[in-house]
Amino acid sequence: MRAARGFHPGLTLRRIMRLSAIVFCLFVLANVAQGSPCARLKSQPEAWVNAKVDAFVSAARAAYQSDNALPAYEKVLDGITASIRQCKLAEDDTFRSRYGVFVEYMQAAALDRHPNHELGFVVPDEQYFAETRQYVEIPEFLMDQNFLQAVSRYETLGRAKSFLRQLNSRRETSEKLIFFSYTSRHLGTPDNDDSYRRLLIVVPGNAEKGVPDKWVQFGVTDPAARVRVRNVSVVSALPGADRTSNIYFKDSFRTYRRGHPITIAGRWELGEHDDNCVQCHKSGILPIFPVAGSVDPAEQEALLAVNQRFLTYGSPRFGSYLDERKFGPGLSSASLEVREQRFGKSFTESSVAKAMTCDACHNHERLGALNWPVDRVVISSFVTGGQMPLGHQLKVSERRELYNKLIQEYFATDKANPGILKSWLLSKLQ
Repeated sequence: MRAARGFHPGLTLRRIMRLSAIVFCLFVLANVAQGSPCARLKSQPEAWVNAKVDAFVSAARAAYQSDNALPAYEKVLDGITASIRQCKLAEDDTFRSRYGVFVEYMQAAALDRHPNHELGFVVPDEQYFAETRQYVEIPEFLMDQNFLQAVSRYETLGRAKSFLRQLNSRRETSEKLIFFSYTSRHLGTPDNDDSYRRLLIVVPGNAEKGVPDKWVQFGVTDPAARVRVRNVSVVSALPGADRTSNIYFKDSFRTYRRGHPITIAGRWELGEHDDNCVQCHKSGILPIFPVAGSVDPAEQEALLAVNQRFLTYGSPRFGSYLDERKFGPGLSSASLEVREQRFGKSFTESSVAKAMTCDACHNHERLGALNWPVDRVVISSFVTGGQMPLGHQLKVSERRELYNKLIQEYFATDKANPGILKSWLLSKLQ
């Protein structure tokens, strides 16, 4: 039987087999291409980690210096954590054995990028506030309407203090409130960046009974201002037996309605969002360094008392909600040898270099490391304003140089001489 014209069985079979092979190869290549980013990453982990660390540290420095750079920083951070998640790097024993510090840092830094984690803790905000309610509630005696009306304006602040003095007249010595008003050097309130007046009330606790000290701070409306400041913050400290204290936070807003009582509810409960607590509170509770002359002479003793009380809390901890040690060492923790390599021997003998001592107090065993993420305004104000480091008398120009050197040393990305943050992420400080 003759084959039909144009029909060649052998040739057709070869074509079918060839097409099948091509289709199979395309299928394999498609799958390889799909899995190639993670495969490439795991085949060259050092190159990937080095590139991501440089990108992250550079973006972090830009974000530290300007809020306008935050979106770019968040994009870099989101990209890194997405790769960690998609490539299952946290579950890869080989990768974690070499880059565990990098993985844990990125996961901790990205906590406030998760939905409902604005506070930056490992649990959702709702869970945090539910579990810490007993520690961060405003004391009932500070919810008195006469007091709330008086503390809402600068012009009536004297009446608010009279109310507190009356309370103290009925309290035991160990339970007496410590209070004073002052003007903050650097931080506005969450509802008004330009409001710096405060009334601070420290409510003593009882650590043996599990009752924390509560630092309750009311924002005070400026004289003659029409819009009243709403914020009330509570930062509490529960000292432990090991020279540490667990620190808890909550911001609340007052609501003013003509003819109605003043009400107070949490920012989060009101749908007003919240902030990453530890970004500002690296030391847990912050010492008070008010604008010179803003504390009444009669209240100077109270200012001294609260700052002395701050020193008794020891190292700040945040319960099971955050392991702050994952963020690594902070400002000025570089060795003298590394500092000399970066800035030169002549600099290390200068008064500015000798003042680079932040980590003498600000480390994980004492007052908490000043590491990224951290609020620029707090650091800049304390260093350039002359409050920190303690015991160093520097000129204004020297303080500016000190600040700039601290930031450069921390955020440097030099390959031969990496800064503190990069060295930590690459496990060179282990």
